[in-house]
Amino acid sequence: MAMEITQFLLAAQSLDAKVRTEAEASLRLFQEQNLPVFLLSLSVELSNNEKPIESRRLAGLVLKNALDAKDAVRKEQLVQQWMGIDISNKSQIKDLLLRTLGSSVPEARHTSSQVIAKIASVEIPRKQWPELIGSLLNNMTHQDSPAALKQATLETLGYVCEEISHEDLVQEEVNAVLTAVVQGMNLAEHSSDVRLTATRALYNALEFAQTNFENEMERNFIMKVVCETAMCKEAEIRQAAFECLVAIASTYYEVLEPYMQTLFELSSNAVKGDEEAVALQAIEFWSSICDEEIELQEFESPESGDSGPPHSGFIEKALPHLVPLLLETLLKQEEDQDQDDTIWNISMAGGTCLGLVARTVGDAILPLVIPFVESNIAKPDWHCREAATFAFGSILEGPTVEKLSPLVHSGLEFLLNAMKDENNHVKDTTAWTLSRIFELLHSPASGFSVITPENLKRVLGVLLESIKDAPNVAEKICGAIYYLAQGYEDAGASSSLLLPYLTEIISCLIATADRTDGGDSKLRSSAYETLNEVVRCSNVKEVSHIIVQLLPVIMNKLSQTVELQIVSSDDREKQADLQASLCGVLQVIIQKLSSEDETKPLILQAADQIMILFLKVFACRSSTVHEEAMLAIGALAYATGPQFEKYMPEFYKYLEMGLQNFEEYQVCSITVGVVGDICRALDDKILPYCDGIMGLLLKDLASSELHRSVKPPIFSCFGDIALAIGEHFEKYVLYALPMMQGAAEISAQMNTADEETMEYGNQLRRSIFEAYSGLLQGFKNVKPDVMVPYAQHLLKFTELVSRDRHRDESVTKAAIAVMGDLADALGPNMKLLLKDCSFYADFLGECLQSDDEQLKETASWTQGMIGRVMVS
Repeated sequence: MAMEITQFLLAAQSLDAKVRTEAEASLRLFQEQNLPVFLLSLSVELSNNEKPIESRRLAGLVLKNALDAKDAVRKEQLVQQWMGIDISNKSQIKDLLLRTLGSSVPEARHTSSQVIAKIASVEIPRKQWPELIGSLLNNMTHQDSPAALKQATLETLGYVCEEISHEDLVQEEVNAVLTAVVQGMNLAEHSSDVRLTATRALYNALEFAQTNFENEMERNFIMKVVCETAMCKEAEIRQAAFECLVAIASTYYEVLEPYMQTLFELSSNAVKGDEEAVALQAIEFWSSICDEEIELQEFESPESGDSGPPHSGFIEKALPHLVPLLLETLLKQEEDQDQDDTIWNISMAGGTCLGLVARTVGDAILPLVIPFVESNIAKPDWHCREAATFAFGSILEGPTVEKLSPLVHSGLEFLLNAMKDENNHVKDTTAWTLSRIFELLHSPASGFSVITPENLKRVLGVLLESIKDAPNVAEKICGAIYYLAQGYEDAGASSSLLLPYLTEIISCLIATADRTDGGDSKLRSSAYETLNEVVRCSNVKEVSHIIVQLLPVIMNKLSQTVELQIVSSDDREKQADLQASLCGVLQVIIQKLSSEDETKPLILQAADQIMILFLKVFACRSSTVHEEAMLAIGALAYATGPQFEKYMPEFYKYLEMGLQNFEEYQVCSITVGVVGDICRALDDKILPYCDGIMGLLLKDLASSELHRSVKPPIFSCFGDIALAIGEHFEKYVLYALPMMQGAAEISAQMNTADEETMEYGNQLRRSIFEAYSGLLQGFKNVKPDVMVPYAQHLLKFTELVSRDRHRDESVTKAAIAVMGDLADALGPNMKLLLKDCSFYADFLGECLQSDDEQLKETASWTQGMIGRVMVS
């Protein structure tokens, strides 16, 4: 097959589609029929210098894809397949890959590095392939090793460090890896290619160097080499060295004190005069220092009562030199950066860092920045005016309101006038600065705002005029209006201040959304998001007459999207984006009008037409819309209550589609939430659909393909269904309860060291408790005995969770509530179970002493329920 695999690999890259498809099918068949030989053949191909570069390249890629996948479930399948291959085959493959590191073809070396790291990620954590690190280090120490082999070896070491955890290597191995990498950075001994690869490898290995950074001598040596490398003549290597310094700043902040003077000089020189890629990393170094100090300040805050790790105050010490350095960067704008928000250049990086410095030192930044603003804001050169505005906008978060207030009050009129500046960059940054002012310094509810009843008309006049400006400016103005409206939410008498302008604001936002000069849909999305916020933050009793007029306008627009001519995939995407935005607006309108009894009838009158529209949108079959339309239907179900029943026959098929959408798991998750909304709306009228819904939910839970984040909402949904249909849930108990018990056991064994896993574990536990609460309440009045066989398992699970210090507040609330539900539903049956339980008294005591009023209330109710059972 060796000869044939070369031909197949070449044919799989053919320009002829037929040849290509046949070759791909042959490779797939080979893989399925004999995976060990297939992988071995690919390794032989990759390692053979006499084979064509094209076939070797694809052999490496296929090999890598046979070991790794983005999807976690698929990745686990591939790992298991590799683990199932016999040792002799695996050894041959690994030997061939290690040999390929010495190939004369750079691409083969590079691919081999990646594949070795993928195998290492599987085997090293399982204590297999213990000789790998030693083999790689031999390549570095062997006298006759050519430069190309050393480079490939360093690259491999870097990739391996990226793939595995620092806990997977013993300290001797870490020391040897670091020694090899740091020596590889040595200017005298190695070519620039080797040094670049070594510097990049160090970046990946830094996480392993904890012990080495605790040793002053070793730390001094590593820092000396990195700092020297940051001054070498090759820009790419300097950039990689600064990337290492950025990582060191965030990983080893507490030991940086002795090096800060040198690091300031290095970074300062890079920012002032080096190539942009290097200068950006030099600024990023200071941003990382800010991030660390902001986090440390949060640790030290009086609320936490925790002294936390030492705070060295590097930013405060460097302030007089660092701020002028950053202000200079603001003057290095690019001509077209206002047209593209994704541009990341030296002025953007400088402004971002300046904002972090402001958050780190607070008021101390003002005397250093305000003179720069004042001296540049009115200069003829637009670069100066834009830089001054950017500087002002960047430092609004951090300093106290007392210090900022007079500056913003005196500067507001200037900024409003600047919206007429002749330069687009200046207007763009001014609009952004206004939105920052409204976000951070406009909060009538807390008693402070730069907007007064006197200047509001002037502010709105400028905003509604400027929203007609160039698309990039208009988009920032949408942001300013968004935060302006948000500030008036729940602000008592001040909430009414926007009322006289509301109709005009809404008209302007709709006109902005209809603009065709935006190039992409970004401006339209911003306009609709702002419209949503304006409606959401308004006082429904005051504005219902305006919202009712908006409803048919939005419905009409949504209706028009269904009629759009769809010729290309681009057309379909535009249609989907527009429908998603409009469904989002309808959702907010439905929620707003149904939130008060007086305005609810306004939605009920239009409900039929709204639902018909949503069903038409579903018929367009686009996943982005599916999501937004589903959310809007959830809001409509809540608003219409039992009346929603008449929509179910037509809507049910889309509900089924959503519950089966494994690929776009967010759609599936939202659909599960909507099932809950419909249960609350219909109560037992949901019964005719429950067999189908429960069947799909159980299938979802059993699936290994569905993203795990959808599974907690499904358990919560069991509770919603049980509450809605009561005793009729009994036929599902035999299927649902073992799933809940199995999930409870899985959640008890989760790794609490990993933050993401811990968060997921908390979601899972909360949802299991919510499911039990729903079932207990659903059966309480008619068949409480159904739940008796499951009570002991639930109590054990609750005890386990009560002893877990990593549980979050929402889990605690759900756990204490389910204890009350158990006592309430099972009555005297609970007395025997609780007799042997001691944990609940401590758990109740802990919750009754909480600062959270809601938790205290729930615990008090649970205490009453248990007390009632125990004395019965």
